[in-house]
Order: sequence, then C-alpha cells, then structure tokens
Amino acid sequence: MVSKKLYLYPIWIRLWHAINALTFLLLVATGISLHYASVDSSLIPFQISVVIHNICAIILTINYGVFVIGNLLTGNGMFYSKWRKNLWPKLWKQFVFYAVGIFKGEPHPFPITKKQKFNPLQKVSYVFAMYFGMPLLIISGFGLMFPEKISNAIFNISGLLFYDVLHIIVGFVLSIFLVIHLYTCTLGDKPGTLFKSMINGYHEEH
Repeated sequence: MVSKKLYLYPIWIRLWHAINALTFLLLVATGISLHYASVDSSLIPFQISVVIHNICAIILTINYGVFVIGNLLTGNGMFYSKWRKNLWPKLWKQFVFYAVGIFKGEPHPFPITKKQKFNPLQKVSYVFAMYFGMPLLIISGFGLMFPEKISNAIFNISGLLFYDVLHIIVGFVLSIFLVIHLYTCTLGDKPGTLFKSMINGYHEEH
C-alpha cells in the first residue's frame, strides 16, 4: 500500500513542541506538589518545587513567545486563523467520528492536507488552549511570582486569591487538554504514527 507523506512540522515547531511539553509536564508535577505540600511531606521537596516551577515558567513563557512570533512570520499561523463556514456541523461530524465512526473503520471526515493540518475539534481546542488558556496561565503565574505587583482587590476579592484560583483552574483545564491531546495522538494509522511526526516532521498516511 502506497503511503502519503506531508511535511507539516518544520524543525522550529518540533523544537517548540518538545520544550513546551517538557516544561508543562514539570510545571504540572511541581504545581501539584506545591498545592498539596504540607509541613510533614510533599511529593517533591518544597523549595526544589518552587525553583523548578519558576524556572520552567520562565522557559514556558519565552517558548510561548516563539510560538506566537513563529505563527506570525510563517505559514503555520494559517492553521489557527482561517476558519471555515458551518463550524458547528463540522464540529459535530468530527465528534461523531471520534465517538463512533473511528471504531467502525470509517474514513476520517477531515483528512489532513497541506492546507488543513487540524480537524475542526482540534482547531477549536488548540486555539482555546494556545491563545486563551496559555496567556491566562502565564499572566496569573507571574502575578503569583511577583505578588507585590498584584492589585489589592480584583472583582472585590483579594488580588492574590484571584490570581491563585485563576492559575489553578486554568492549569487544571490545560492538564485535561494534555491528557485528551495525548489520547488523540494515538489515533493515527498506528498508535505511534502521530508521535513519529513530531520527530521527523512528516505526517504519514497509508
């Protein structure tokens, strides 16, 4: 059977993706440790968690800047900015495929092409995660890192409490997104096919 290979992931995207994944996983691990830390015990020693969390936060922020600038300066930005008509019916069609069609061996309703790297559900979730979730996570995180810069009150509640709750909620939502993202990455022709794409840059279908 002849395979179709599309070069969709240039080196800068693969490097950004690897750094983003590693730093986010470390942030999740240290964040959970800090959240549930106690005087007697914690998953990771408290001071070590703080140092790792802060360093990874800075790296993640710089790396996010690379992502935004890269999308502005390269063709990769079109995958996030160009929206097709009839979005809701397409979202439903993709959802039904994931829920039922994929288990029946039905063809993908939105096959990957040079101009369409994401299916409708992926596009909405990626835009939400990268252009809404990540900025909120970064802003709230730096608010907590520099509490002296926080307003005394936001929406009539403590500014520190506001940023803390926002940071936890956004971090939790993005963590769920990560789990779903990892699962959908196993839905290629073979479980490792899509992961391989982030190594060699090629999306391959048979």
